[in-house]
Amino acid sequence: MAKTLSFPYPEPPDPGAIIEVAPGVLWARFPLPFRLNHINVFLLADGDGWAVIDAGIADDASRDAWQALMAGPLRGERLTRLIVTHSHPDHIGLAGWLCARFGAALVTSQTAWLTCLYESLAPDALDRATYHLDYLRHGFGDHAETLMQFGHRYLRMVEPLPDTFRRIVAGDVLHIGERDFRVLTGDGHAPEQVMLHCASDGLFLAADQVLANITPNVSVWATDPDGDPLGLYLRSLAMIGREVSDDVLVLPGHQLPFRGLHSRLKALARHHEDRFSRILAACSEAPRSVFELLPALFRLPLGPHETSFAFSEARAHVNRMVIEGTLRWVDLGDGTARISPN
Repeated sequence: MAKTLSFPYPEPPDPGAIIEVAPGVLWARFPLPFRLNHINVFLLADGDGWAVIDAGIADDASRDAWQALMAGPLRGERLTRLIVTHSHPDHIGLAGWLCARFGAALVTSQTAWLTCLYESLAPDALDRATYHLDYLRHGFGDHAETLMQFGHRYLRMVEPLPDTFRRIVAGDVLHIGERDFRVLTGDGHAPEQVMLHCASDGLFLAADQVLANITPNVSVWATDPDGDPLGLYLRSLAMIGREVSDDVLVLPGHQLPFRGLHSRLKALARHHEDRFSRILAACSEAPRSVFELLPALFRLPLGPHETSFAFSEARAHVNRMVIEGTLRWVDLGDGTARISPN
C-alpha cells in the first residue's frame, strides 16, 4: 500500500463483527463473490438507532452477513435509514431487502435510484444486440459471446427497490445523530455517487471514489459510447481536493480506512496519466482496437467479469484521449474500430 498513507485500523473486522473507527461510527465488512471480495459497510449513530451506509450485493452470503450482524453486535438495535452511495450492485443490490426486512428508509441520489430501478425492472436490457455489436466493433471477435453470457451477471445482482426514497443532492446537509454531514457527489465511477463529509469531526465517507490501494473502475458502456466518464472522474478528484481537508479519516467502500487523502488524490491522477502513456505507446506501433489494448493495461489474467470492466475502462481512457485530440479513430475497412495517434 502507498507509503504516504497511514492506516489506523490495519485489520478489517471479522465476519459478523464490527470495529468502532470513531465515536459512533462502526465498520463492518461483507463478502463479494469476485476478485474484489468484500465491501465495507459503515453505521453512524443516529438518535435511537444507526444509519447504514450501503447495503451489499443481492446474494445469500450478504443476506446471511446482515442476519449475523443483527443477531450479534447489533442485536436489539434499530436501523433508522439506509444511505446508498451509488447504483452498483455491491452497494445497492440488497437495498430493497434491507429496507423491507429491518424497516429502514432509503436515502440516495435520484440517479442511483433510477439506474437500479431500470436494472431490476429490465434485466434483459443487458442482453440486447447493442452490447454484442459494440463488443464486436471493438475487436472482441469470438470473445464477445462469452462476455454476453457471463460478463454481465454482476449487474443483475440487485433486489427490487422500495417504491419511495428520499433524494439527496450535492450541497445538502444530513443531520445524522449529533453530526452534520455535507453531501458531495462525484462522477466517473458511477453517476452522481454520494460522499459524506463531516468537517468538524474529520470524517469523509468516500464510497468508491477514493480507495487506498486500487483505482475505482471508470467505464464507458455501449449505451453511451462516446461518453467521457474519465474526464468527469478526474474533475471530481480535483473537487474533492478543494472541498475536503487532507487530515480527514477516509472511510472507503473497499479496502482499509486511511489518512492521507490529498496524496491519494494525486496518485490516482498519476495512475491515469500512466494509462494514457501506455495506450499512446501501443498505438504508435500500429492502430489498435480497444480489445488489443487490454494486455498493455492489465497484467493479471482476466475472466469474463474482469474483462467486461477492463474493456470499459480502457475505452474510457481512449475516449478521453480522443476528446483531448491525442488519438483518433481509424477505419481499416474490416468493421473493427481502431485508434491511432493524431
